[in-house]
Amino acid sequence: MIYITTPIYYPNDRPHLGTAYTTLVADAVARYWRLKGEEVWFLTGTDEHGLKIARAAEERGMTPQAWVDHIVERFHEAWDLLDISHDDFIRTTEDRHTATVQALLTAMRDAGDVYEARYEGPYCVSCEAYYTEDQLVDGVCPIHERPTEIHAEDNYFFRLSAYADRLLAHIEANPEFVTPETRRNEVVSFVEQGLEDISISRASLTWGVPLPWDGSHVAYVWMDALINYVSAAGYLDEPDRFAATWPAWAHLVGKDILRFHAIIWPAMLMSAGLPLPRQIASHGFLLVGGEKMSKSRANQILPGDLVPTFGPDGYRYHFLRDVSFGPDGNFSWEGMAARYNADLANDFGNLVNRTLNLAERYRDGAVPAVAADGPDEAPLREGAAAAVEALAGFEEFKTKQALEGVWRLFRAANAYLEATEPWKLAKDPAQAGRLDEVLNASLEALRVGAIVTWPAMPRAAETLWARLGLDGGPGDGPLAETARFGTFPAVTVTKGDPLFPRIETDE
Repeated sequence: MIYITTPIYYPNDRPHLGTAYTTLVADAVARYWRLKGEEVWFLTGTDEHGLKIARAAEERGMTPQAWVDHIVERFHEAWDLLDISHDDFIRTTEDRHTATVQALLTAMRDAGDVYEARYEGPYCVSCEAYYTEDQLVDGVCPIHERPTEIHAEDNYFFRLSAYADRLLAHIEANPEFVTPETRRNEVVSFVEQGLEDISISRASLTWGVPLPWDGSHVAYVWMDALINYVSAAGYLDEPDRFAATWPAWAHLVGKDILRFHAIIWPAMLMSAGLPLPRQIASHGFLLVGGEKMSKSRANQILPGDLVPTFGPDGYRYHFLRDVSFGPDGNFSWEGMAARYNADLANDFGNLVNRTLNLAERYRDGAVPAVAADGPDEAPLREGAAAAVEALAGFEEFKTKQALEGVWRLFRAANAYLEATEPWKLAKDPAQAGRLDEVLNASLEALRVGAIVTWPAMPRAAETLWARLGLDGGPGDGPLAETARFGTFPAVTVTKGDPLFPRIETDE
């Protein structure tokens, strides 16, 4: 089972490009594994407790539950807009999650890792995180660059400090546990500096999961949120499914929440006696004009701002092709338009239009199933094999490199048409057989192209598949069999409208 997760998102605002990026990468990787023939469970959801939600609801004269019920629909709308194929959407206000939080925290307490003490220190409401004075930058939150609040109350604490050596040993034995390497080094450095026990409850807040042994406290929102990964996997009441699903293949997270996922969450699992996820994969921020997106800077861009122009597939392709998973990425409309026109409108879209048009013009769309395996076709076979091989980059979240490899097939196919000149072959009746071979090989390149682009651009791939007159769909898999370059079947193809109409841009 390939169990892949995004963070669960705080529903205090609509999903912006940064939020959508994590989900998009997870979706493309999940689709890749399905294409390979693997069983996949892809989870996303919303983190609905905590002080920030309670305050936002109060400001609007609503109950916290009514507020999150209202705003969570924005996430469903965004994921539908981008063709996100999640298998489960968990909300931390669901009964299945509440019961799991209480059960796992009880297991940690039974292990002797929970005790009561007084907490006093800085707290950032925006990221719902406790900080030490040393972790602040010029006295403000290092992530949100906003002043923190001083919280002081009696809390229950988790003995995080007891797990430093075990965490370091696990990371050393499993170097793939945190990726990329720069983030792994950050985690190791943080742990080596010494871990402090952390508060896991709040007594001054009622909006949260009550502690089962002390109903006057609710779970600290991060303790609550992290447990979602085992809640959705069936930890509490579906032992067979949990055994098949857990541990997770990968948690995808932004670098701002790496500490919670790569240090606190593994320690919680160790305390509760559960296996650790295979990998925590962390990416950087998506910047606009060199700055992180935020409401205060008024530079937030939403998926809905771009999809009307670029379509869901153009959106998906740009962020998978032009943003490397790991370092910070930078978005610009001009860069997105240039990539769309060069790769999608010109390379891929033009290839589809030319090939289907030639098949309709010279064979009424019904090209015979004739094999073409001469030296002229060698670049097509090699391009198809290279595209399939390149898709393996998705296993390491190298979406940019994977799509670069896929494009070798389209460049080879465009070059093949220029070299074989089917429009000239059509003028010579003696070359009818060769024309059939060229058209068949070109259509076969499109068939393989639909398959290898499906993880990144499912809607376009499925549209192309239908125009090729093929049964099933491009994502049916298994990849090793369906994407093998061969002979295009004797079906009737139709041209249709341009798959990627060119976007006109002014100077």
